[in-house]
Amino acid sequence: MNKKEKNEMIDSLSTMLKENAHFYLTDPSGLTVEKTSQLRRMCFDKGVKMLVVKNTLLSKAMEKTSNTYDPFHDTLKGTTAIMFSAVANAPGKIMKEFRKGSDKLTLKSAWVEESVYIGHNQLDTLAGIKSKNEMIGEIIGLLQSPTKTVIGALLAERKGKGGKATPAAPDAPAAPEAPTTPAN
Repeated sequence: MNKKEKNEMIDSLSTMLKENAHFYLTDPSGLTVEKTSQLRRMCFDKGVKMLVVKNTLLSKAMEKTSNTYDPFHDTLKGTTAIMFSAVANAPGKIMKEFRKGSDKLTLKSAWVEESVYIGHNQLDTLAGIKSKNEMIGEIIGLLQSPTKTVIGALLAERKGKGGKATPAAPDAPAAPEAPTTPAN
């Protein structure tokens, strides 16, 4: 790789770091070609972009961004693959699922919503983070629960009068108008 290609790669990595709020640094060393292909396929299916990178180029790309990635420099040793994702927990879930069949893939570090996670022992924490859509679903479920309870109680009360639901009472007829008498 000549200097021009290295600079292009640094610029490309720097752009990806700026555009992605979440990335994981992993160590895929020891994976067979078949296992690596399986991991890449899992990443592709979940919308995670995985790249094997040179540590020095990644380090220089990190220095070019406005974020402080100082804690990551110690983890840039050996083989490094970076996983970019729009969903914070997607790479963690992929890694946990992948590790059921192969324990060769390890987590070096991760950047999630401007928080730094160092070490493989953080994998369970990262996989357990709820995504935005999961949080919204939980909130909607919590908001709907009291409404469903009230509606269910009202329907049960209606069914209690006569064994089946009764329609709402029809509008009562208007009171008859008073006769008008001519004034003398």
